[in-house]
Amino acid sequence: MAKTQTKYVCTQCGHEELRWRGQCPECDGWGTLQEEVGLKPSPAAVARSRSPLGAEAPRRIAEIGLEDFGRWSTGIGELDRVLGNTALDGKLQVGVVPGSVVLLGGDPGIGKSTLLTQVGHIVSRTVGPVLYASGEESVQQIKMRSRRLGPSGADLYLVSETDIDSIERAVAQVNPCCVVVDSIQTMRHPEVDSSPGTVSQVRTCTEALMRLAKGRNTAVFLVGHVTKEGAIAGPRVLEHMVDTVLYFEGERTQTYRILRAVKNRFGSTNEIGVFEMGGEGLCEVENPSEMLLSERDANGPGSVVTAAMEGTRPLLLEVQALAAPSHLAQPRRSATGMDFNRTQMVLAVLEKRVGLRLGNLDVFTNVAGGVKLMEPAADLAVALAVASSLSDIPIDAETLAIGEIGLAGEVRAVQNVEKRLQEAARLGFRRAIVPARSARRLGAGIGLELVPVQTVRGAVEVAFSG
Repeated sequence: MAKTQTKYVCTQCGHEELRWRGQCPECDGWGTLQEEVGLKPSPAAVARSRSPLGAEAPRRIAEIGLEDFGRWSTGIGELDRVLGNTALDGKLQVGVVPGSVVLLGGDPGIGKSTLLTQVGHIVSRTVGPVLYASGEESVQQIKMRSRRLGPSGADLYLVSETDIDSIERAVAQVNPCCVVVDSIQTMRHPEVDSSPGTVSQVRTCTEALMRLAKGRNTAVFLVGHVTKEGAIAGPRVLEHMVDTVLYFEGERTQTYRILRAVKNRFGSTNEIGVFEMGGEGLCEVENPSEMLLSERDANGPGSVVTAAMEGTRPLLLEVQALAAPSHLAQPRRSATGMDFNRTQMVLAVLEKRVGLRLGNLDVFTNVAGGVKLMEPAADLAVALAVASSLSDIPIDAETLAIGEIGLAGEVRAVQNVEKRLQEAARLGFRRAIVPARSARRLGAGIGLELVPVQTVRGAVEVAFSG
């Protein structure tokens, strides 16, 4: 009879202890050790988990060919953009790397299963067989839900199963190019005597799927539940094990969704994909700048447009600010969609270098559309939006502001200014307030009136003079 063992596993890092502790000695997390009772692994299980690829002799890197190891497209351009691209034999290939493991997380109802079901439909028609394994729905429920997503391919296979060994047998039978597991928290391994979703089950099932992916060059997509803090449920080691971690962002009450990579071994983590949830599933938004500015009040004070770079794509975003009298001893400061500390710095520069009195005011800043704007190129837009709200004077709706602000009140140059301005000109903007150093680098033919500024004070003056 197999012996059981009791251990305490950290939900953050996966560290194991034989006794309970209040603080994890590995990651210093408090209250993260949870009790798990499981079977001691058999020798066969230990041998199987030593290497995902089995015994293999070392090979020189020059002897390893990539002729049959090219990426294949999911058929969804926004998803391919986030997954990355590779130049192979002089051609740019985008999409999924064979043998990769992709973890997709997001809030309930955000569209994770919808997106991967659409991927299954397209890939089964264009690339090869796809196996969709669900531990939450029956095959009839999956088909009923997917009928609105368009015609399905003949090689899309469905299985309702939570046992990881059964899924491995189904993979051996179908031999798919892609496997979707919805979700990893519902899977269980027969050699681990604990409930699905526990640290041991999630880690062991992910190891089994990783061995399957690397050994068969089959791409595996995992759906991950998220906690109330917004992190993927289960141990943090789960994110370290997989090749790519994607997050779906957005509100369920809104139609727009943003797909972002927080880890990508085969591509950039700066790219984003923009989708719109409709009656026929998720639709790509080919012009996100126009979408993000569609509801802007052009004549309202406290609104300034800036241009941010998300990977190789310029996005025009509306930065909003509201400065209102405060009835509190300590006025409130709020920054939604941008770095709070950097916003505080911009407000301090406005007080010290420009002379705006904000000490007795509540100041709220926001990036419209739910996009997270983290780069310093938006500093100037934040400053002008606050100044506009404070004076209750709107800034010209066809004016764009780009620039980083220093503590001395100077406006510093930013990268890729030409790409940003070309996107603004395409959408009909006629004037751009830019750092003086950036303006000197630009050539003719931008299609915008450039207003170079060296200080925040000068930017505020020219913004209200136009």
